[in-house]
Formats: sequence, C-alpha cells, structure tokens
Amino acid sequence: MKDKNLDPKVKKEEKQVEKSLRPQSLSEFIGQNKVREQLDIFLSAARSRGECLDHILFYGPPGLGKTTLSYLMAKEMGTTVKITSGPALTRAGDLASILTSLKKGSFLFIDEIHRLNKNVEETLYSAMEDYALDIIIGKGPSARSVRLNLEKFTIIGATTRIGLISGPMRDRFGYVQQLDFYEDESLADIVFRTAGVLGVKIEAEAAREIAKRSRGTPRIANRLLRRVRDYAEVKSDGLITKKEVLDALKMLGVDELGLSDADRKYLDIVKNEYGGGPVGIENIAAALSEDVGTIKDVYEPYLMKKGLIKRTPKGRVSNKI
Repeated sequence: MKDKNLDPKVKKEEKQVEKSLRPQSLSEFIGQNKVREQLDIFLSAARSRGECLDHILFYGPPGLGKTTLSYLMAKEMGTTVKITSGPALTRAGDLASILTSLKKGSFLFIDEIHRLNKNVEETLYSAMEDYALDIIIGKGPSARSVRLNLEKFTIIGATTRIGLISGPMRDRFGYVQQLDFYEDESLADIVFRTAGVLGVKIEAEAAREIAKRSRGTPRIANRLLRRVRDYAEVKSDGLITKKEVLDALKMLGVDELGLSDADRKYLDIVKNEYGGGPVGIENIAAALSEDVGTIKDVYEPYLMKKGLIKRTPKGRVSNKI
C-alpha cells in the first residue's frame, strides 16, 4: 500500500514496538468483546480440566489483534507460544521440526495459514487430530512409515482470506471466529492506553480524532499516535491536542474518514474513469500499480465497511457517484 501509515500489516521495524504495547492479560485486551468473553470461558474450562484448548482459527483483516490474542491465551494457560507463518513452512520437515519441539500444552501460532504448502497442510491433519506425525523413511520399495507421537498442543491459525482455506483444514479447528473492525470508542481507549505506555500526554478529543481516522484497526491507531507524537514534540510542547492531530494527519494525507491518497485514487478510478463501475479488480490493480491480493486484503475491506464500494459479480461498483 502506497501510504504505509495506513497499511494494517506490521512492518519489521514495528515488531519490537508492538510487543512493548501489548496488554499483559486477556482482561486488559480492549475491543472484540464477544471473542474475548468466549475465550475467557474456554480458557477457564480448559484450565479446570487440565486440558489443552481446542485448535483455534481467527480470520479477518490484519492488525486487529490475532497475534496479541495468541500471546495472551498462552499466558493465561501458563505456557508458551511459537510463532510461524504459512509461507515459512515450505516442507513437511519444517513443520515436523517445530511440532516435535513443542511441550505439552504449548501453542503454535501460524499466520497466513491459507498459504500453507499442500504437503505441509496434509501433514498437519494427523498432528491436529491424533497428535502424531507419520514420517516416510527411505525411498522406493524399501520406504517405510514411522509414526512419531507428539505432546498435546494447540494450533492457532490466522488468516485474512478464510475462503482460501480448504474444508478439511477448517473442520479440524474447534473454534472459528471472525475478528471485525473496531468501534471508534474502543480505538480511543486503545490510543489512551498506548499514550500512557509511551509516556505521552493526550487530550480526550485528540484521542477520539485519531481513533476516527484509524480505519477501525488498533495497529493503525497506534502508528498514527506515534506520528502525531513526533509532530507535537517538534511543533508544540508535546501535549497532543485536537489541533496537533488535525495538523499532523493533514500533513500525512489522512482524511476524516481515514482514507489515504491511494484510497482516494481507487475511488476516483471506479467513479470517474469507469463511470462508477462495474470494473474488474485487475483493471483497478493495474491503475494503482498494486497486486490483486493487496487490493482485496488492504484497500477493499475498509472501503466496503464505509459503504464506499461494493463487490458484484460483474466487478466493483462505487456507492457514492
């Protein structure tokens, strides 16, 4: 995405910052109330029985807290979580190496699980169901299968495109839940909390203004807060007021709806170049010099939530012509 301030995907340089901003318990997690309440019940029940949690699948746009929830669940269960991603598991041996190192009750978080290699996915089936791995040793007529028993563990899968996950994979998750965009009130609370962690003074009206322009995504809210903090430290006394927020976000090209220059160009293409649509996503991607996946995962979810576009069988259509 051209405007990196509004890209909900985490940047490499942000990973350490994000880690320091994470809540320390599930009760401190702000937003996603229904999901949090359900997880609290499941965690309490699993602890009382001394069992592992069922495998869990979270789906929804990036930046909504899937990784954070994984860390918090592991902490609530008094265990550890290993982090990997679908593209990183290129061979069944990669998966076997990780699974055999897991201790009883551990969590394995697989981001972008829809991008798992087919062979790796099939290897994961028996691990999730039977807590065992079937390894083929040798080749040809002398090849034989050896079953390795694993400690019981919990897989937490995360995906932005649940439609790309096969039926057999989805069926192996005991709990499947969507994470939705946050309300402005929850985002304002997150901005206040982050400001406290960072040692930044911010007025309530300023926090609400940042929340309103954060595209319903905590990661973006925290990122915009850090940019506004920089602006306020240089241009004023460091106190973040609504004026500092408006001036800083105007400089960054973030409007009152949380739209970037790239979003506005997307809407302009559909509305003016194609008369409001319908227009195929390939044409939009070419005009924006973006790949189709980025258009679907980054641009469109928020534009659709705001009612600015809709997807039809014939293509994308503008709702504000």
